[in-house]
Amino acid sequence: MAGSAHAAVDTANREHARRASAGSGHAVWPTAVVAAAFSVAQLVLVRPGLGLGWDETVYVSQVSGHAPAAFFSAPRARGVSLLVAPVAAWSSSTALLRIYLALLSGLALFLALRAWRGLFPVRVLAFGGALFASLWVTLFYGPQAMPNYWVAVAALAAVACFLRAPTDRGALWGLAGSAAVMAWMRPVDAVWATVPLLALGLARRHRRALLVLLAGLAAGAAEWVIEAYTSYGGLTRRLSDGSAIQGGLGWHFAVVDQLRGLGGRTLCRPCTGALPHPLVTLWWFALPVLAVLALVVARRGRRRAATVLPLACAATAAFPYLFLIGYAAPRFLLPAYALLAIPVADALAHLTARSCPPAQRSASRLPSRPARRLPARTGRRSAAHPSAHPSHRSTPPPTPAPADRPTVDPVPDSPPADVPTRDPAPDPAPRPAPHRSPCPTPPPGQLPPPHPTRRPLALVLVCACLAVHLAVQLVVLLHVVGAATAAHDAWGRTAAEMRSRGVRPPCLVTGHEAIPVAFAAGCASAATSGPNANTTEDGITRTARRTPVATLVPAGSAPPRYARDWPSVPVGAVRLYYVVPGAAS
Repeated sequence: MAGSAHAAVDTANREHARRASAGSGHAVWPTAVVAAAFSVAQLVLVRPGLGLGWDETVYVSQVSGHAPAAFFSAPRARGVSLLVAPVAAWSSSTALLRIYLALLSGLALFLALRAWRGLFPVRVLAFGGALFASLWVTLFYGPQAMPNYWVAVAALAAVACFLRAPTDRGALWGLAGSAAVMAWMRPVDAVWATVPLLALGLARRHRRALLVLLAGLAAGAAEWVIEAYTSYGGLTRRLSDGSAIQGGLGWHFAVVDQLRGLGGRTLCRPCTGALPHPLVTLWWFALPVLAVLALVVARRGRRRAATVLPLACAATAAFPYLFLIGYAAPRFLLPAYALLAIPVADALAHLTARSCPPAQRSASRLPSRPARRLPARTGRRSAAHPSAHPSHRSTPPPTPAPADRPTVDPVPDSPPADVPTRDPAPDPAPRPAPHRSPCPTPPPGQLPPPHPTRRPLALVLVCACLAVHLAVQLVVLLHVVGAATAAHDAWGRTAAEMRSRGVRPPCLVTGHEAIPVAFAAGCASAATSGPNANTTEDGITRTARRTPVATLVPAGSAPPRYARDWPSVPVGAVRLYYVVPGAAS
């Protein structure tokens, strides 16, 4: 009976503390500050005026009235187009779209971190969110109309909701929504990121969580599957075409390619050249080491599942982009970075904190009630009440409570009024002074300290490494933003030159970088070869008889056969060949 009472009180106190911590403002504001700072950093460093990139124009053009929809290749999904539709459907302002996405990405990060409440300390969640948000690839793609960031935050939330699902029915809704968002953005990536969740659901027979996860994936991928049969010749054909566009899925060691991309190459295809400076790639090599340390910390901190599961999902999410495709882009690994962030933050926090013995840690979780000393009885009382003597007890003495949980001593009955009592005898010898531990147990009636004791030297080293890491990320981010700005300016100049030559909507643009230039000019785009092939040379020739057509050719290269007799003009790094029906040559 005593043991069950101890267990019931201990469980109730733990549950009360967990709910109070999860629902308090103190558990919300650190992650909210991180998410708000992430949104502000995007607006300041990436800048709302940054023009749309190549892939962005494909997604935005599907819902924008600024230009005809670009060719939508087999690997793409409609999730990003629907995400930007509330702004792009009625406004062509790129700045407004960037602000909308920056604010929305900050909110998504906050919700993903909040899903982990109760699984890790709030300081670890805020630290992990800051680590992920401070990467240059996260800051650059947060306000962009691209799917990878949204897969990342949805995967982070899905793992947390899966862990909470057995005891929290509300987490099932979060699991369904997160899985749907992942599949909505990139169905194949969603499957890779959730393989450990599916395996664990089958092994542990978590039927409810497994069914909810499958339902969310199916709901998110439904449009992509239906479109495969209506526009791509079936699901198998769409998967085959997607593999061909990505260079043919198979064994490709792309780890070195990803290292080259860390230096600021948004697309490394073909991926050649020297590796970036070691300071740029050092954090990448530290990730597996910190992941192993996180596993050790999780074993001591009794949160193995909350650490092992995101690490496993990070590994499966990164696997196809490290070993199955022959090129690289840093944004491909955003889901893996998001899933690694919280366990890595836990490991770094452990490096800077003194560890307590397991028994002392668990004993200091809850304050214990002071034990009451039983008053001494007179000899007459013992004789009159033989049950007071140990030899006459009808029940065995209570088993001492384990050291890893607080004890709750029974309150003795008050003695009868007719029985005299006396003060307890003093101790026969003074007790030795208790040993001072680096993690002392709080006095009775007081809560344990909110933060562990710090190791000053380790704290200084970790902070120094993080400062260097942040500086490197900032330098790379500014380089990437500068290169993107230069490319967008070049596309804008080419579009302006086309308009001055009479190539105005309705019009068609083909050739080198036709998709972004066509969107900037308000024209349609077409290609006769490559992953975006959607027409033939004869089709372009027929179009040129009734519609202005422009063909972009890299400087020094020969024009295609259909454009050899067209007038041309150099524009930056390309030569513009154009024809305007009805205009003088």
